[in-house]
Amino acid sequence: QKWVNREISNFDYLIQLNTMAGRTYNDLAQYPVFPWILRDYTSEELDLNNPAVFRDLSKPIGVVNEKNAKTVKDKYENFEDPLGMIDKFHYGTHYSNAAGVMHYLIRVEPFTTLHIQLQSGRFDCADRQFHSVPATWQALMDNPNDVKELIPEFFYFPEFLENQNGFNLGQLQISKEMVNDVVLPKWAHSPEDFIYKHRKALESEYVSAHLHEWIDLIFGYKQRGPAAVEALNVFYYCTYEGAVDLDALTDEKERKALEGMINNFGQTPCQL
Repeated sequence: QKWVNREISNFDYLIQLNTMAGRTYNDLAQYPVFPWILRDYTSEELDLNNPAVFRDLSKPIGVVNEKNAKTVKDKYENFEDPLGMIDKFHYGTHYSNAAGVMHYLIRVEPFTTLHIQLQSGRFDCADRQFHSVPATWQALMDNPNDVKELIPEFFYFPEFLENQNGFNLGQLQISKEMVNDVVLPKWAHSPEDFIYKHRKALESEYVSAHLHEWIDLIFGYKQRGPAAVEALNVFYYCTYEGAVDLDALTDEKERKALEGMINNFGQTPCQL
């Protein structure tokens, strides 16, 4: 009610929903999830009065680019599990998982160390690092298998965009550029400026009017069941609350494997 009356910000509302749905900063597998809200990362100026600069919040990030919708639909319709255990799904990866959180926060500890542990003791290759905001968005548009949403830090924490610790993150294969600070959109003149404008975009009139559409997909009625199928919003079965009864698994190995999968793969928030 407070949110509807505009007594709390969109940011606060999203944090509260995340908390109610079991998300927490203390668990990388269930880190708070925030939406990509813009799609203009190339203009010199960001015009928040122009609806065209915003992402379509009514669609899962995997199909914001119309071109990917057919691939995603076909994958779902043609999926057949010979053992009959795995339900059909649109996405084999998730919009929020531990590796994704470390991907974004690689320049800040303790996430740097956690990332290195995940990659068997070294940094992942430079081309796969989070090195540019525009390039990350472009990759999402080109690849229906990349469905990462954002983390709250994109709206308040400029330091994660800077390589203040001077880590050697390697060089990009094609341009031979060293990966250092994150490359920002042209309209952002510094990490602080990016955060300021990005947060302003989150609180803008357009987002306030459409945010509920994204909330339906992540936390609400389009999260599962027929509404999720129609919205092209079905994820691999293991990600859903209650999909697997771990206590019923007697085989210790199988149980460990499933636990690992759930932890690394990402979890869908509890349905609110």
